[in-house]
Amino acid sequence: MIVVTGATGNVGRTLVRLLNEAGEQVTAVARTITEAPEGVRPVPADLNEPETLRPALDGADALFLLVAGDDPEALIGQAKAAGVRKVVLLSSQGVGTRPGGAYEHAERFEAAVSGSGLEWTILRSGGMDSNAFAWAEPIRAHRTAAAPFADVGLPFIDPDDVAAVGAAVLREDGHNAATYVLNGPAPTSPRRRAAAIADALGEPVRFVEQTRDEAHAQMSQFMPLPVVEGTLSILGDPTDEELRISPDVERVLGRAPGTFAAWAARNAAAFR
Repeated sequence: MIVVTGATGNVGRTLVRLLNEAGEQVTAVARTITEAPEGVRPVPADLNEPETLRPALDGADALFLLVAGDDPEALIGQAKAAGVRKVVLLSSQGVGTRPGGAYEHAERFEAAVSGSGLEWTILRSGGMDSNAFAWAEPIRAHRTAAAPFADVGLPFIDPDDVAAVGAAVLREDGHNAATYVLNGPAPTSPRRRAAAIADALGEPVRFVEQTRDEAHAQMSQFMPLPVVEGTLSILGDPTDEELRISPDVERVLGRAPGTFAAWAARNAAAFR
């Protein structure tokens, strides 16, 4: 049995579906989950309270774990006590490109997983296409999208591709002690992402470039300050490694990752 934490999120929802369609026994975990696809067991648990994960892990062989909660060692301890054999951690590319600071929390999770004595794989995701959902309300309301660094492109990734890699790693052998960087297939700037959403809608979307200070003030309303600083640094001044297209999605899936335009077309209803 495979346990998926964050089962109602952008990656977890698709991961649960892919594993279920592949015939795996799946337990879907989220704080307030009450239902799941047919054949999937929903179990509520809060990663801030590791002991609440215990019922979900009963009989589990593998665990898909988010960087969430404050005690990764206790979460791994729960997995080991339940007899889990394999842990796949969804982490951030920033752990490799900007260690410390905003990514210290994710570093602790990676250290706990890699030092657990279990089979493990770490998925370091770049920015996800689904970050554009932050534009859903203003695009619906007045067909406007705002962001800083309008023409700085980064190789964002479709969260469904992250889920597909997760499903493959959870189900297959040969990924033990591997760390995969998931991004691509090409850099896209905020201005181009807004244009792709406009194309998906068949209606113009006005793009407004924010100053760094304006973006900082907005993001600080819902993100810790170190994360705001780290995020803005990546968005405005990416390193060579953050700009590089990783081959890892294609290496695992045997195909290139999907484009932002395809993601926008698939999710156009959220912006109507």
